[in-house]
Amino acid sequence: MPSTLITNARLVNEGRVFDADLRIENGRIARIESGLAARDGEQVVDAAGRWLLPGMIDDQVHFREPGLTQKGDIATESAAAVAGGLTTFMDMPNTNPPTLNADALQAKYDSAAGRARANYGFYMGASNDNLEHIQRLDPKTAPGIKVFMGASTGNMLVDNPETLDAIFRDAPTPIITHCEDTPMIDALMKEYQAQYGDTLSAEQHPDIRSRQACLKSSELAVSLARKHGTRLHVLHISTADELALFERGPLIRADGSRKQITAETCIHFLRFDRTDYARLGNLIKCNPAIKDVADREALTAALVEDIIDVMATDHAPHTWEEKQKPYAQAPSGLPLVQYALTAALELVHEGKLDIARVVQKFAHAPAQLFDVAERGFLREGYFADLVLVEDKPFTVKREDVLSKCGWSPFEGTTFQSRIASTWINGQLAWDGTQIVGAANGQRLAFNR
Repeated sequence: MPSTLITNARLVNEGRVFDADLRIENGRIARIESGLAARDGEQVVDAAGRWLLPGMIDDQVHFREPGLTQKGDIATESAAAVAGGLTTFMDMPNTNPPTLNADALQAKYDSAAGRARANYGFYMGASNDNLEHIQRLDPKTAPGIKVFMGASTGNMLVDNPETLDAIFRDAPTPIITHCEDTPMIDALMKEYQAQYGDTLSAEQHPDIRSRQACLKSSELAVSLARKHGTRLHVLHISTADELALFERGPLIRADGSRKQITAETCIHFLRFDRTDYARLGNLIKCNPAIKDVADREALTAALVEDIIDVMATDHAPHTWEEKQKPYAQAPSGLPLVQYALTAALELVHEGKLDIARVVQKFAHAPAQLFDVAERGFLREGYFADLVLVEDKPFTVKREDVLSKCGWSPFEGTTFQSRIASTWINGQLAWDGTQIVGAANGQRLAFNR
């Protein structure tokens, strides 16, 4: 593979923004230094002062393979991710069949090999009856164990108290949780159906998937983690109420230790709120629900204050036809990977976050949290997963959406920054207008 020299870049890494050149050799970052001279035969890319970021690591996606590939698959959704500057994804286990044992986990890795355009890892799922498989899990084979403490597909809702306690006691990897209290949600759904009947709509979704249901379940997860000393990562925090459960401060402390219990929010909770249901309806129906303006503002502030450690997407494509069904029948989830980074950069343009913090939450922290080897940073010797960003406005159009579902909740939105180039393991994968080259994603390695 010929080497590539990126010159005149504005690098963003580990809290610093600085001018330098960066050389790629054999798929890795070989040198970061100012004034590097081009070699004979070397490809030179003039960044012209644009931001050069480590590739984003999305630790929460649903790429729908196996079993739901009419909505999306590893090839299509990883292409959309690369176009959005996401170079690594970690995929959820609630597929068909669900990923509940080592054989199912290996089958997903086999399916991704040679097809995934971004780097990949797959979670093991938890159920009420697969505790032995969790206990035997090789921690180097999965980023973590996903526990649905709210409703999920198949038999993946873990609602047996003894099983739940044992999973937290014996998990050989970090546990990641979806926290909503299902009995509370089911009771509210019956109440709202009785009250609204056929007029029930997505505007009632944040009241049915209530803040109380989120808080009750998150409190349970945190209490179990504290009881057993479990490494716990609570996904998609959607309410201000839950923030009091989490420690303020950096993920990695000054003494080198790290937080035991961490929190994450998603890009849609930072860009949408209750007022958007009237316009977008089921298109922004997701679990947990997008809630109030005050929650949106509190979540943004929690990123600044290092209460929330990670930003992710919870990318969950459904077909357009499914989303047109009545509220109660329309599935929850929305496609986000292609525009997540540009949406996050809007917070920079609005003065709510700085670019170094976006990189910390979207790249460094997921790598640290899940022990990802040699990715997530601009460091010599690390894999060259890179994103070049330019401040050039563009408007999201349906015809540009690469996800198989073919639509985006951001259609019609104008973003101030765009993804000019994405490199995966040193190879150009997105040139600013189209996917280029062969699928080059690699299976993640974990330093455990």
